[in-house]
Order: sequence, then C-alpha cells, then structure tokens
Amino acid sequence: MLRLTELKIPLNHQNEALRTAILQRLQISDQDLLNFTVFRRGYDARKKSAINLIYTVDVEVKNESALLKRFKDTLHIGPTPDTSYHFVAHTADNINERPVVIGLGPCGLFAGLLLAQMGFRPIILERGKAVRERTKDTWGLWRKGKLDPESNVQFGEGGAGTFSDGKLHSQIKDPKHYGRKVLTEFVKAGAPPEILYVSKPHIGTFKLVGMIEEMRANIESLGGEIRFQSRVDDILIDNHQIKGVKLSNGETLTTNHVVLAIGHSARDTFEMLYKRGVYVEAKPFSLGFRIEHPQSLIDHCRFGSNAGNPILGAADYKLVHHCSNGRSVYSFCMCPGGTVVAATSEEGRVVTNGMSQYSRNERNANSGIVVGITPEDFPGDALAGIEFQRKWESRAYELGGRNYNAPAQLVGDFLAGCPSTSLGSVTPSYTPGVTLTDLSTALPDYVIAAIREALPAFEKNIKGYAMHDAVLTGVETRTSTPVRIKRQENLQSVNTVGLYPAGEGAGYAGGILSAAVDGIEIAEAVALDMLALHNKPV
Repeated sequence: MLRLTELKIPLNHQNEALRTAILQRLQISDQDLLNFTVFRRGYDARKKSAINLIYTVDVEVKNESALLKRFKDTLHIGPTPDTSYHFVAHTADNINERPVVIGLGPCGLFAGLLLAQMGFRPIILERGKAVRERTKDTWGLWRKGKLDPESNVQFGEGGAGTFSDGKLHSQIKDPKHYGRKVLTEFVKAGAPPEILYVSKPHIGTFKLVGMIEEMRANIESLGGEIRFQSRVDDILIDNHQIKGVKLSNGETLTTNHVVLAIGHSARDTFEMLYKRGVYVEAKPFSLGFRIEHPQSLIDHCRFGSNAGNPILGAADYKLVHHCSNGRSVYSFCMCPGGTVVAATSEEGRVVTNGMSQYSRNERNANSGIVVGITPEDFPGDALAGIEFQRKWESRAYELGGRNYNAPAQLVGDFLAGCPSTSLGSVTPSYTPGVTLTDLSTALPDYVIAAIREALPAFEKNIKGYAMHDAVLTGVETRTSTPVRIKRQENLQSVNTVGLYPAGEGAGYAGGILSAAVDGIEIAEAVALDMLALHNKPV
C-alpha cells in the first residue's frame, strides 16, 4: 500500500472530497483506486474562517510499483510502513520464575499485558482497589470530603490517568510504533475506534473504567495474576541483585525481575527505595494552579464561526511564557469541557488535577498553569522535592478551610493582589468545593510573580484569557514525579540488578501514552533478560 500525507481538505467538505484529493495527488483515475483507509486526521485552525482537515491515508491502487517509481522523490507519497507489533520473545516451557510488576497504572498495565502475551505469567501488585471500587472511594472524597489514602485519584487500578482527560497523544519518539500497539489494545478493550486516527485522541474516565476491566481479564486469561490492596513495603536485595518483594500483609514473593511502575505519587515507596540504597536522584517538576474559563470562550477564540463543529469538538490550547524572573510558565494537562478534581493521596493536603469525559461537554475548560521548579529550589537529598510538594499541598489545605475544599481566587483579583469574596460568571467545578481567598501565599513568591506576568501575556494569544471572572484553584503539584530512579541502557536500575524503574514514577514518562509505551519497552527488556539467564550455562 501507499501512504499519502498532508492531504488538506476544507472542514465542511463534500463526501467524496477525500477520494478526489487522493486521485489528484496520485494523478490516477477512479478505477485505479481500489481502497483507502484513514491513518490520521488532524486540523489546521490557524485561519479560523478557513479551517482545513489534514489527512494521512493508506491507499491500495493498481500498479503500485509503477506509482512508487514515479513518485520516489515526492515528499508526501511513499510505501506504507509496517506499524504492527512484533513480539521480541516468548517464554520457555521450563522457566518457573514469575516477574513481578508493581503498580497497575498505564505503565504497569502494559508491562503486565505484554509479559502475559509473551507467556511469562506476571504477578501484578496494586496497592489500591479494583477500578470500580476505587471509583466509589474517589467519589467519596469529591462528594463527602472523605479521603481513603490507599484508594483515590492516585492509587488504584488504572493509575492517575483513569481520572483525567484520557489523552492519548505524546511527543515521544516512537520509531517502533509502540504507540500504535497501545491504541490497538485500547480499541480491542472497547475504546472508540477513532482513537486510531484522530490527531489528539482521548477517551475519558467513564470509558476507561470498562476498558481497564477488559484488559485485566485479558491478562488473567493469559496466566497473569493481579492482586489488589497489595502494597509493597520492602524489596529484597542481595549483593545488588533483586531477590523479591515484601508486601504489607507480611507475605514475601521471590523473583529476580521486578518492574517498578508505581506512579508519581507513591512517596512512601520512593522513601523505602532510597533507604534500601537504590539509586534515586532529585529531578525538576512544576507547581501552579488550575484555571477555568467558559469552554465557549476557548472555542470561539480557536475556531471562530466554526465553533461547535462536531469534527473539531471542544477546543484545547497550549501556552507558554518566558518570564522576566527567568521562570517559564506553561499550560499543563488542558482539559476541554472538563472539571477540576480533588487529587490528593495524603490526609491534610489539597491537590488539584483536571478531568474530562469522552463527550467533553461540561461548561468550563480547565488547564494547569504551572511554573518550572528545579532541584536548586529545594536543596537537600534526593527526596527533598517530595517535602517541597507536601509543604504547598498542606498550605492549600489550610487556605481551603481544612476540609479538602480548595483555595480559589478570581483572575482579576489575583492580578490586582486582593482577596476574592464572591464569584462572577465562571462557576468553579472543583468538588468538594472551593474557598475564596488570596492565593498569593499558596505557592512560592517567584511562582506567584511568574503566573501574574504570564496571564496577561496569554491574553494576547487567547482574547479573554485574563478575564476578571476566570477562576484559579490551588494547588497543582503532581505535574510529574520529583525524583528519577535512574536506569541503564538495559532499562535496569543503575545499581540494582533485576529492578526495572518504569513510567512516570521513575521519571521516564509523562502521560498515559508515553507511560504505556515505556511499559512495553520494559516488558521486552524483562523477557529478553529472563530468557538470557535461562539459557546461560550453569
């Protein structure tokens, strides 16, 4: 087949427009075009009055070799690459060892799935609950202000990505097309088929719940074992070699291969690993607030008269500003038509995040507005970033009223430096609720100064962004893990053989797709090492 890229068609095109564009690009007759499928569809909205859809298509034609020869030097015509997944290994019959995967977020889910598909019968340990029980506990915080530290937005089947926008795009390099494997498995589990071709696919929480359950059943049918409410309290190391893990119930599991897919909020596990001598170092992350605007404002600014077009859906944005104090402020995890959610995993602290359902039809748009933080801002040992995050999460808890309400302020009041006392036209979506206050002491002074400078700058990109009634809700602290568990080229820890730091928690991913891809790469590394050790002469 042939792949054609950068086919531009007007947004409101006729039914046959794509077929016509293919015929014109290849300079062939209709009879010579046998079939085509859409591989990717995006859009170019730089000119709001004339938005174009941008297609990548795979085409089956008569006389393919002749066309390839004719267009061999043409930039946007070539052979269709093989994006199918090819397993690197399969277990040997007499391998008795079972690899252990810690964590059942996107990274652990795909590490476990791939190991199961290759026949290695992984044991997957998740400190939280199964996804439906976990959802009930999470709603307990949102509706009643009741937190379960082991079952919440951060901990439980599906990981933090379950309660998010479900974004499935990433800027990682992916030469082996592992991202395609991730999307294909999601579709098999019940995701909308469109995620295979839209440029910015997303799923949303309600759809993710059923998909995760389907993938769990698939792992178990292949011989994998999943244990919930099984927190790992210790790891067993002998002469820098992993030997097993110890669970909170006192049980010990023996293994020489442990995948560490614990997510960015398993702070107690980071502390345990550090005490056990596993190499951990501090890394940058970001701090900030969530900001909410009417989704209609964002739609109009991005799409003009085409706002509301079902192909375009709810508009998103991506913003960055480099401040006079040397800091960078940027939008993070933008959720069109979504809500701001309570995302703490520790008592006495407030953390915010954003979430959307598949429909993205809530009244507000929300995004993190965050400022880059480096280890120089929190001097100390490798875990100093954790305490820095906790400091500001505790401060948010105080400002919110010590009941898991979040502190909030209107943008106009924030810029003017005065407390907010009443809401305007934007109703904040955070539950259990918000407490209007002055956010100037909610984060470090340099973060506050940077955001105050950035908001009017963002107004130049999106008219109305600095509107008085837009709402800031604090605080956003879990943008990424504050540590990196460093690994070698073979993906094992730099000083602990058989330990595979993976995903967001280890500092090697950021988001559902990149974490899942990292899980696939880790699973391959584990499988190849297990086979190599099995075949090593005694």
